[in-house]
Amino acid sequence: MGDIRKIIARRAAAEIREGMIVNLGIGIPSLVPEFIPSSVSVYFQAENGILGMGPEPLENKDGNLSNAAGYPVSILPGGSYFDSAVSFGMIRSGYIDLSILGALEVSGKGDLANWIVPGKKVPGVGGAMELAYGAKNLIALMPHCDKNGRPKIVRKCSLPITTYHCVNKIITERAVFCIINNEELQLEEIMPGYNLADIKNYTEAGFTISQELIINKEA
Repeated sequence: MGDIRKIIARRAAAEIREGMIVNLGIGIPSLVPEFIPSSVSVYFQAENGILGMGPEPLENKDGNLSNAAGYPVSILPGGSYFDSAVSFGMIRSGYIDLSILGALEVSGKGDLANWIVPGKKVPGVGGAMELAYGAKNLIALMPHCDKNGRPKIVRKCSLPITTYHCVNKIITERAVFCIINNEELQLEEIMPGYNLADIKNYTEAGFTISQELIINKEA
């Protein structure tokens, strides 16, 4: 699973462009910065009130400086702090260029389910609903199947919905899909080690195939 997580995070990092304001969810999205070239300048935003967030410090960690998941982080030169009202004002006003969130299920129409893990208690939906609706672009990251081998890209989500019709792109270790006009799931890329049959057999939702389909042969 560790390798799968890094494969997904590495592919997601390729979606980030110079100067973007990016919000990362917990889990696989938190690995994305490891794969962004040092030459690319990105402004990471945390919904608890940081813009210009840096990596976790190796020493002298400040318990008061953490991301939205509670993990210690640093702040880059020129970064800033603000309260939650300002932070969610940024999100609701469309200032977040890209939100990358983990997912438990995504439907073929872009519905996102990512806040309730079956059998576990969670405090609430958190900022995911706001980010899913307010960001200019939303990418969902997840393994292609759950631990029992069942597809996580489904016709209709069985788990509670975070936000409807919000996901623009899905990245798994097997494939990259885009969702066009909240209606059409389109296969755009096949990841190394897989073929079209692997994707069809383990994707519950129906999909079309891009005329510019990318088939990656090597990792």
